[in-house]
This record gives sequence, C-alpha cells and structure tokens, in this order.
Amino acid sequence: MKRIAIIEDEAAIRDNYVEMLEGQGYQVQGFADRPSAERALFEQLPDLAIVDIGLGNEIDGGFMLCQSLRARSHTLPIIFLTARDSEIDTVCGLRMGADDYLTKDISMAHLAARIGALFRRVEAQETPPQANETIEQGDLELDLKRMRAAWKNQAVDLTVTEFWMVHSLAKRPGHVKSRDELMSDAKIYVDDSTITSHVKRIRRKFQAIDASFDCINTVYGMGYRWEMK
Repeated sequence: MKRIAIIEDEAAIRDNYVEMLEGQGYQVQGFADRPSAERALFEQLPDLAIVDIGLGNEIDGGFMLCQSLRARSHTLPIIFLTARDSEIDTVCGLRMGADDYLTKDISMAHLAARIGALFRRVEAQETPPQANETIEQGDLELDLKRMRAAWKNQAVDLTVTEFWMVHSLAKRPGHVKSRDELMSDAKIYVDDSTITSHVKRIRRKFQAIDASFDCINTVYGMGYRWEMK
C-alpha cells in the first residue's frame, strides 16, 4: 500500500483529502504544519508528499518543507496543492524540486489521476532489467532501472519529472519534442510556462557540473531537442 503524506493547515480540507485518498486504497497521513511533518517524515519518508504552501503562521512553510524533503531524496514525488495560483509561486515551487503544482480548484478525480501518473513513473525503477535499460548519448548516461542520470560520469540530481523529460529528449537526438509530447512522456499535465520552467531547471543542473553544457536547444514555436555536441 502506497503511503501519502498530506501537509495542509486547514483541518476540514485536510480531512477531505485524507478520506478521498484512503478510499482510493492509499495509506494517508495528515499534518497541520511543517515542524510536525518534518519530525514524522524524516523518520520514514512517504511514497508521495502533497504540500500546501501557506502552513499556519509560515507563509512559505510549504516551500521550506519541499526543500527539506528534496534534500533527503531526489526521487520522492512532491506535489504542491495550494490556493496560490500566481506564476511566480508556480515557478518557485518547480525550482525547489516539486514534480507538480496544482491549485485547490482541481477536482478529486483529476487529483487522483495526477497522483496515479506520478506513481506509475516511480514504479518504472522497479521494472525487471531489460536490454535497453541504459541510454548513452555522448557524455550523458541514463539508468532507466534506477532512474539515475550522469553527465561526464558525474551524477545529475534530477527529480522524477526531470528524469523523464531528459529521457524523452535524449532517446532521439536531433528530433524536436513539442511541449505536449514532453508532457505526455513525463506523464504530467501542465501549461507551457511550467514545461519551460522544468527545462530551465534541468539546464542549470547540467551546467552546475559542466558550464559548457548546451545540449538542450529551444526550437522556437515548436519545442526542444537534444543536440549531440
């Protein structure tokens, strides 16, 4: 049974999500604030965390919690579920390592679908070894079984979403991938600006290892492609 942690300071909203997800067959823990969540979750990480941004007296408590969780695990799926719908908040959340950013007007059915999509991607690492479990393109190596990426033999700390976006691009160098195709391959459903934010974050992670990294090219009006250098 998958374990989901929900960090939401409004009790009625939190209880509603807990009841819905337990009805979907998940084991769910609810937390009202960042300190209590950190104490419990750092002892045992959940399989997925759903985090509100404003938590009690901490206006950006969810952002702080996301950073802490991401420092503990680069593969833990994290979803922001919040009433804050500004582009700045969305970009900040994704830059901090969240896999998805949703607003509270989302339907329960849609939320359940997004959670299921994240779990399916994570379960890919449990797939039995196959002949094509590793992709090598120049200095890039992707281990599909362990969902690990390396550039010039140095590990690149990618989230689940970022890993599958890199995989989508790198498996066919020179081929343009539209934003819709990247969403489909990464099993996320977001707007174009969110895809752009993910791509920028991926570039920065590779450039932190190799300042000359320039393999992800923007094809204006079409999408992105992986170029062999």
